[in-house]
Amino acid sequence: MPYLKVYIHFVWSTKNRIPFLNSPILRQNLWNHIQENGLAKGVFIDTINGYEEHCHCLISLRVDQNISKVMHLLKGESSYWMNKNKLCSQKFEWQDDYFAMSVSESMVDKVRRYIKNQEAHHKTKSFKEEYDELVSKYRFPLATHKNSAHQESRIQ
Repeated sequence: MPYLKVYIHFVWSTKNRIPFLNSPILRQNLWNHIQENGLAKGVFIDTINGYEEHCHCLISLRVDQNISKVMHLLKGESSYWMNKNKLCSQKFEWQDDYFAMSVSESMVDKVRRYIKNQEAHHKTKSFKEEYDELVSKYRFPLATHKNSAHQESRIQ
């Protein structure tokens, strides 16, 4: 039996960064739903949180999982759930793109704190600023970086 411990920090936004998640109660309900759905599908979501137009998620991958399939599952099902339950006044969608960064065991607690602190963090920093910092810090080769407010390239 293989043993695996791979943590991935995922970040994804709503379609066109529309602030669909503008209520703390709505956000918490969505994060709870994503976590419950992940558990039911065998995806271990260690920590999840976000703000009005994006989500951060720390996931420990199993040996039979890959980044693309986990993102497809979580984003697809959660947008379906949001629309089925009419939790937004218009059609809810996630952006196709996302960031996925590996997290070393020594940094897991720091990433957990960062994700849990999203509400306070975004009182002083916009998601656009956070996005640009991720691109710069992790040296993502984004052809669309100059217009990152509206476009993202898939990072896997």
